[in-house]
Amino acid sequence: MTSTSESSTHSPVESAAVVVHGRIDVQDAVRRVGAVAERAGVELVDEPERAQLAIAVGGDGTILRALARLLGTQVPVIGINFGRVGFLASIAPERLEDDLARVLAGEYRTIEQPTLEARLGGESFVAVNDVVATSSTLGRMIELGWEIAGEDLGVVSCDGMICSTPSGSTAYNLSNGGPVLVRGLDAMAITFIAPHSLHARPLVVPRGAELTVRNASRDVGATVLADGHRSGDLAPDSALSIRLGDERSLLATLPETTFFGRYRETFTSY
Repeated sequence: MTSTSESSTHSPVESAAVVVHGRIDVQDAVRRVGAVAERAGVELVDEPERAQLAIAVGGDGTILRALARLLGTQVPVIGINFGRVGFLASIAPERLEDDLARVLAGEYRTIEQPTLEARLGGESFVAVNDVVATSSTLGRMIELGWEIAGEDLGVVSCDGMICSTPSGSTAYNLSNGGPVLVRGLDAMAITFIAPHSLHARPLVVPRGAELTVRNASRDVGATVLADGHRSGDLAPDSALSIRLGDERSLLATLPETTFFGRYRETFTSY
């Protein structure tokens, strides 16, 4: 069963916002986007929350930050790849004018994907990509106890644990040997970072099965990151809970862009 919903019928875009990342020089690309928008009669607004569509110019990080910012607004994000990987992007730099003109004319799909909701020390936070618990001391392993849906799965000595959404499964999770989750799966992937065990294997967990991570170390703390940003600390004997959340991220793509096509183009060699 899948929960990702898609819509491919849209009216022409009347207002859009451009989202960029400060680390990448995309001024020329932004000017090109502005020229396409002007020809299409689309108003460019400064606040993405007020737009009909957000245009992320950069890499996957830029797209993910835009998706996180726009949770709950019903504003989809389409990416133009000016980053290194750009797996989530749908438009290549050399196709910017032609493909963006199609998008602004309403020729795009929107894909809803699940998020993660985490609870730590009485606080809750949402992640579009992943939630990571990692040793706070460089070079020191940490012991993490874990349970799913209330069932104890033991303690693993490792450098940390990654819990990722389908969107995030091709990021830090993939680089640590975790499974790629195809768009459409309503599930999260759990992957240990450098486990000191031959039996610690990645696991894919469906909606409704909550993950609880406990710091079983006596003297090593853990740092909790949500989408790469520090969200708190996991002290010895404290616990972190993660589940698939109610909010959805909204990614826009060209109609012909498919998950497997992007996977082939991005991750396989010919």
